[in-house]
Amino acid sequence: MRERDLMGGLAKGLSIIEAFSAERQRLSISEAAEIAGLDRATARRCLLTLSELGYARYDGKYFELTPRILRLGNAYLSGTSLPALLQPYLDQLSERLGHSASASVLDGSEIVYIARASQKRVMSINLMPGSRLPAYCASMGRVLLAALGDADVAAILATSVLTANTPFTKTDPAELLTEIGRVRGQGYAVIDQELEIGLCSIGVAVHDARGRVVAAINVGAPSAVLPAADLAGHCLDAMREVQARLRSLLT
Repeated sequence: MRERDLMGGLAKGLSIIEAFSAERQRLSISEAAEIAGLDRATARRCLLTLSELGYARYDGKYFELTPRILRLGNAYLSGTSLPALLQPYLDQLSERLGHSASASVLDGSEIVYIARASQKRVMSINLMPGSRLPAYCASMGRVLLAALGDADVAAILATSVLTANTPFTKTDPAELLTEIGRVRGQGYAVIDQELEIGLCSIGVAVHDARGRVVAAINVGAPSAVLPAADLAGHCLDAMREVQARLRSLLT
């Protein structure tokens, strides 16, 4: 694509929107500019435009996004049939296994939740469609990364902030490449308290009829109830049944 075909203003506005997160719900102009990598004057114009259009509110010092911003994400969720197709299978899987089940897709170095069936809250954060987690330390993330080649995985890990969320989190790129290779070989990923103490999960890929990985599903459980070592034995057969049914439906 030629550079003259790109809209710099739109790109800058989107970078300002992405500067907000669960940890950064209120930002000053200077903070937003630093996070987005923009000069202060440009960040100010973007934020004031978002405020004028109703996508943000401004109290004279800080900006925060408004619920109107959900229209942007909803355009994706309502424009694809994948979440609606996956939801009843997640509901059945969750009911059968007695634990929460989720589906996600890969977006850069993160996974984005597109559907969820929750039995009980097993994490300190409230996961829902649109929630994001780092791919490197999530079971669905490792499954989705395993669908890529090693060079692509290494490039994604190089752009990831490899934070030790717990003492069990794998953060060494070489170790992660080895683990993702193991996931690729066995066809599933198990996470043992790498995202949060007390949480373990197992993930498998969702393939279409051509064999392409289009999403991932997982089952999460408290480690005190279902330890990571027991996840495959308890969950994998049911998850592979769902995997096979979805493959026949996704063309």
